[in-house]
Amino acid sequence: MSQFMKHISLLVFLLLTGLSQAEERPNIIVFYTDDHGYADLSCQGVLADVRTPHVDALAKNGVLARNGYSTAPQCVPSRAGLMIGKFQSRFGVETNGNSLDGFDDEQTIAERLQKAGYVTAQFGKWHLGPTQKITDHGFKHVYAQNSGASFAANITIDGKDQKMQVVKPTMYHIDGCSTAAASIIERYKDQPIFLYVAYRAPHVPLDATKKYLERFPGEMPERRRQALAMLSAVDDGVGLITQTLAKHQLTEKTLIFYIGDNGAPLKIHKLDAPGGGPGWDGSLNDPLNGEKGMLAEGGMHVPFIVSWPGRIPAGELYDHPISALDVAATAAELAGIESQPNDFDGVNLIPFLTGENMAAPHEFLTWRWGGQSAIREGKWKFLKGGIREYLYDLEADIGEQKNLLNKHPEIGAQLRSKLANWAVELNPPGLDAASLSTAAKKYFDFYLDGKPLTQTRAEALEELIQSNLKRKQQPQRKSKPVAGWLAGGTCSLALKEGSLIVTSSGRDPHLSFRLPTELTQEKYVLKVTMASSSKGSGQVFWQEKGVTPTFFRDRSRSFNVQHDGKPHEYSIPFVAKNPVVAVRVDPSNSHGKITISQIRLLDGDGKKVYQWQF
Repeated sequence: MSQFMKHISLLVFLLLTGLSQAEERPNIIVFYTDDHGYADLSCQGVLADVRTPHVDALAKNGVLARNGYSTAPQCVPSRAGLMIGKFQSRFGVETNGNSLDGFDDEQTIAERLQKAGYVTAQFGKWHLGPTQKITDHGFKHVYAQNSGASFAANITIDGKDQKMQVVKPTMYHIDGCSTAAASIIERYKDQPIFLYVAYRAPHVPLDATKKYLERFPGEMPERRRQALAMLSAVDDGVGLITQTLAKHQLTEKTLIFYIGDNGAPLKIHKLDAPGGGPGWDGSLNDPLNGEKGMLAEGGMHVPFIVSWPGRIPAGELYDHPISALDVAATAAELAGIESQPNDFDGVNLIPFLTGENMAAPHEFLTWRWGGQSAIREGKWKFLKGGIREYLYDLEADIGEQKNLLNKHPEIGAQLRSKLANWAVELNPPGLDAASLSTAAKKYFDFYLDGKPLTQTRAEALEELIQSNLKRKQQPQRKSKPVAGWLAGGTCSLALKEGSLIVTSSGRDPHLSFRLPTELTQEKYVLKVTMASSSKGSGQVFWQEKGVTPTFFRDRSRSFNVQHDGKPHEYSIPFVAKNPVVAVRVDPSNSHGKITISQIRLLDGDGKKVYQWQF
């Protein structure tokens, strides 16, 4: 073949490849949850009580981003940033109370995709202006149900057109959004689609139905049960939608994002009362510090999954920081939409997630929210709240416990300078758009500075009431150990006839023992023989030398307990990365009596390394 013909052949190949890629524009689905804490996906591996198998399947078939971030610790700005793909303070939507005029003047990713030939549809929470006008922002179809109240929609739950109107719900709002979204997939299975499925979960008011609540029996705060139940409904919805894609052979033709809008609102006290109102929504941010309303990690380090089977490697963990701003930029490029340099602050994530580009997607990530601002570059994070400044090494201290600013002032100065240069471009410019609020000061005092809570009169009264109730419930017990074991939580200890008697008066009985010498084996089995008339599962914790917090969820194992009053032996295996210096046993999570006749600690070969005598 001549050189000329080779060039012609190559040109034809490139043209055909380009046409093929243009025709293979993927469907794009964005699941966006509401006040969903980092801990509360079971694939995160943080908490044992979470069950989200369908969302876990997204991670199994895609990428779990361990450093995925929202753009704000609050609903409106984070949604504005997601929809536009630019940091929201560039167009004046910094907090929930800001005017949406700037948002209305911008072009959403739905508008861009709609112009490119995508069928676009919105489901659930909007929070960016009147729901009847969602179609003005590029969505052809709207099903804006986010509660049990009437809502705006221009389609029925089975995906049929109707004029935009206010309709009454026919299903629980999470189920309704999922069903309507699946109906749109059925209707447009042969066309490229963009679905924005924004579940109002687990945001208050907590309103899980009996179907989902029954999946989480046992003793726990009612707000926790509600959150787990609402997230289980979300998980069922993800399952319905992904199964509908599979039914029509669309799985490998669909890019899916699953992202939380901000961290969980712990409200410090973690109120247990069900229903609406301010306070804890039942979700948790462990092991992150802080909560919604803070630029600490607990405020905007969120669940973040990207799945595209056949294009993105399956089961990968991705550690480079990425942002919800990347969604719009990714979608635009995959849809073949031409963009200008200032259209997006995010990047197309696909080359980074596939390994085509091994660099970090962002040199750094930046945030500003009210009187707070922050920057993360690699492992370093600089955080400013009013006049307070903090520097954290997030690789070593993801819980933001050690402020290293005095130890590394030069790093703090460099990050502060980069943050200030970026903030010049915002509206209004500067590191602070407002003074630090009273609530934020309280959060910074408690979470970052380790100060006691400052309370309103109502909060102080409520705490006093609860404290008095607990005092009445709890037995008066000695502070001295019994057989070397220290009672904790809601229990007392006593020795009787060669057994250790645990009397629990509440939901958190536990006992701990500090070993006389550190143990250096890797694998262990704790064997506990006990009879119980209490309720709930048991849990074993171990403390490792030099590792904090002392007893933590990622160094624990749960086990099922028979509460029939008869003795049973339980074997709890665990693996320690460092020398073990203490153990803790939580024999139940309710009131009642537990009789422990024997506790032994064995190594991985079944040899005894320590035995307790009662």
